Amino acid sequence: MNGRAHVAERLQQTYDDVVITAPVTVEYVRYSNRSAHWFLALALRGLIEQAGVAKSEIDGLCVSSFQLVPDTAVGLTQHLGVSPRWLDHIPMGGACGVVGLRRAARAVQCGDAEMVACISGDKNQVDTFRNLLGSFSQYAQDAVYPYGSGGPNASFAFFTDYYMREYGVTREDFGKLCVAQRTNALANPNALFKKPLTLDEYLNARVIADPLHLFDCVMPCAGGEGFLVMRKQRAEALGLPYVNILSTIERHNAFPDDPIQMRAGWAMDVDDLYGRADKTPDDVDFLCSYDDYPVINVMQFEDLGFCAKGEAGDFIRANEFTWNGSFPLNPSGGQLSVGQAGAAGGYLGLVEAVRQLTDQPSGYQVPDAKVGLVSGFGMINYDRGLCTAAALLERAS
Repeated sequence: MNGRAHVAERLQQTYDDVVITAPVTVEYVRYSNRSAHWFLALALRGLIEQAGVAKSEIDGLCVSSFQLVPDTAVGLTQHLGVSPRWLDHIPMGGACGVVGLRRAARAVQCGDAEMVACISGDKNQVDTFRNLLGSFSQYAQDAVYPYGSGGPNASFAFFTDYYMREYGVTREDFGKLCVAQRTNALANPNALFKKPLTLDEYLNARVIADPLHLFDCVMPCAGGEGFLVMRKQRAEALGLPYVNILSTIERHNAFPDDPIQMRAGWAMDVDDLYGRADKTPDDVDFLCSYDDYPVINVMQFEDLGFCAKGEAGDFIRANEFTWNGSFPLNPSGGQLSVGQAGAAGGYLGLVEAVRQLTDQPSGYQVPDAKVGLVSGFGMINYDRGLCTAAALLERAS
């Protein structure tokens, strides 16, 4: 391999001195008559204020939102009064945070932009979620809704039932994760769930879509999240604490021949995720997983290499998942206790990981955290989620 080819290969596998900084959250509220544009604008303003830069210095913009219609990221630039030379729109739900990071980091690395604002936000009026479900995908409209199955509860009940029957995962196992995340959320002032959750309360909650009960299901809300991507030297000049990007992966429509989704795209690329970072699962100090339903946490434990397929039940029973436990999971509380602000749910874990690794936690600080793993999962049709992504991040030395 000649020198130029070797350099090109190395650049494809690393992010050099591109970093993440300025984590921002726009306060979550259960319902709001504000538009998605309003929440996205507040996220951008928060980034500008935290970084201490002029709006004109942000020359890249990455946007994720379900409720921008009829606008896209292009129309949003006029609403925000920005003129970026690099623009992306990531309509990938729970995977949008990591995917947006990947795109933004490469843009900075190759010189297409110097400072990229990655923002995500959505409204939640009384009928917003119902209207979203009615037009979520052509697949759902044609193949699912005519048979009476609408929305994510039925799909995740399908996955949950499969895991319980096939692998022996129990409701007590799922409940342990939900209780731990609620414990983590109690120190997060932004979390919408303010009361402790006991295992008995979890087990005895009303049924939503068997075997899912009330506390298995994420609560839609309104809010926003954001972060900046730039060169390390720029962050240091601005006096901003930052996080290094070790490696990332992304996959869409993985294992399409599986009759039911019992694994996702992480399983195809997990060796690259750790290999490019020269890390192993044992090096990870906390996991920020996409957690709209606890079964997806279970799938991520397996596909990200923390246990073998089918062994997640034993893994849950052997570990504690609070911020100071043996396996800290979603130290902010995750979506199950903070809420799901539409597409901003895909940013929640990534923003919290940056906070943890720069000593700016939303609530509790994971002790001695040096390496965090962020995982995203999005765009669910009836029988599978189509988008997966993950990123390994490291505290700056």
